[in-house]
Amino acid sequence: MAKVTVQAHERVVVYRDGVFEAELEPGRHSVRKPWRVKRELVDMRLQQLTVAGQDIFTSDGVTLRVTAVVRWQINDVRAYIERAEAPTELLHVALQLAVRDAVGKRELDELLRPEGRAAVTDELAGPVGDEVANLGITVLGAAVRDFVLVGELRAALAETALERQRGRAVLERARGESAALRSLANSAKLLDDHPALANLRMIQTAAEAGATIVLTPDGLPSRT
Repeated sequence: MAKVTVQAHERVVVYRDGVFEAELEPGRHSVRKPWRVKRELVDMRLQQLTVAGQDIFTSDGVTLRVTAVVRWQINDVRAYIERAEAPTELLHVALQLAVRDAVGKRELDELLRPEGRAAVTDELAGPVGDEVANLGITVLGAAVRDFVLVGELRAALAETALERQRGRAVLERARGESAALRSLANSAKLLDDHPALANLRMIQTAAEAGATIVLTPDGLPSRT
């Protein structure tokens, strides 16, 4: 007789002489004739699998390096053990294929927009879940984590973004200069229409600078 302790997050499947005998729940159990028994321990906790650095062609022929993740959990212990030698490898392949299909039918411009990335994510969980449903796996969610441009296109896109920022800076400077010129033109017209304002402004400016104002015979101020 052997004693087996199963943790709260585990399940243990017992096979006697190659035939299923029991699924042990959390707790302490006794196993008869343990030399005839094979025990398979399965972790029932939520898990995450990552497919990293997968190079995929978009529909317009651009190569993207894509990283995607899937969250999954075992829902049928016997199916998980018995129906595939390496069920997580099959899950990995299912996610790879779903990502390739979702990315490959879209153009780069769409994928670089937030709504394009969201659309790809929305198309992953369903197909992946269908592929592994008979393996005792429930797919709880899948998402694209990263899109990375590969090679020269990455540098070209960065240069394009830089030029765009430079163009915006030039445009803002031009707008500022235009506003300043409009203000000067309005001021000049106001002074032309009201000469007394020009005299008052000169007196005010001279006073601020500590200059001496001398009135000329024609009554106009002169700075000294």
